[in-house]
Amino acid sequence: MKIRIAVATSNVPADRDDVIELVEGLEKRSFDTLWLSDTPLTPAIEPMLALALASAHTKRLKLGTNVVVPGRNPLHLAKELAHLDRLCGGRLLIAFMPGIGSKMERAALGSAGVDRIAHIERVIELCRTWWAGDPVTSEIDGFSYEGVTVGPSPLQDPLEIWLGGNGPKGLRSAGTHSDGWLGSRATPAQAEANRTTITEIAREAGRTIDDDHFGISIPYARDEVDDAVASALLRRTEPGTKRADIVPVGPVELRDLLQRHIDAGMSKFVVRPLTLTDGWDTELDFLAEHALTLQN
Repeated sequence: MKIRIAVATSNVPADRDDVIELVEGLEKRSFDTLWLSDTPLTPAIEPMLALALASAHTKRLKLGTNVVVPGRNPLHLAKELAHLDRLCGGRLLIAFMPGIGSKMERAALGSAGVDRIAHIERVIELCRTWWAGDPVTSEIDGFSYEGVTVGPSPLQDPLEIWLGGNGPKGLRSAGTHSDGWLGSRATPAQAEANRTTITEIAREAGRTIDDDHFGISIPYARDEVDDAVASALLRRTEPGTKRADIVPVGPVELRDLLQRHIDAGMSKFVVRPLTLTDGWDTELDFLAEHALTLQN
């Protein structure tokens, strides 16, 4: 398996110099990917714009993002992602996400009452049709397309779409529609079980998902984690889940959890510092010493 380490952040503001410092630090240390999440109701930087900037300051670093799909015009989304992949030279990685699902977010995105999983599946089908260069005639949640095309196509063929989720609907969707699974808030045992479930669902649907297309997002702390933060991250996990199985603290727990996920069949990791007190140089040096050495 190709073990790859990505670094995620919710700490970078919409500031040009901060983004450049981070991506240049990642590239210099040979991390695989910068990963940014789409969080519409927070001040965190808008990921697709940030990745366009990052692409101009890197040559090798892959550029990944979780994209909140409900509320977006699928046509605009397909075109933005296709063009972003071209602008970054085919280095784009994407995962489609339903969002946090709060009443406030759903209302703000205009997606109240929408079956978010079914909506994502339909948007995946539309994006793949457009990226193949074919016209779309369809209606979806108020958007109407009559022979509409998107061009030019992404550089990557295919431009893969990963999904997440631990629940039955999310796992089924990953098996029937995704090119890979990027989970979160799952212990190694749960991640392994999810991998087995997704693989079987894909097989029943006449599909295959590459063995090394399974990954996990891991929030961590170098020294300590606030009890309230840890409790929030453990919410919606199985009863009895230990903090160190979801939120490692310190180099030993981080390395141990990564290795246990590797043993469970995970190969793609997105590690995210819960706090950033000493700047990115210090944080990336820590990760280079204790996580990046697992990359092959």
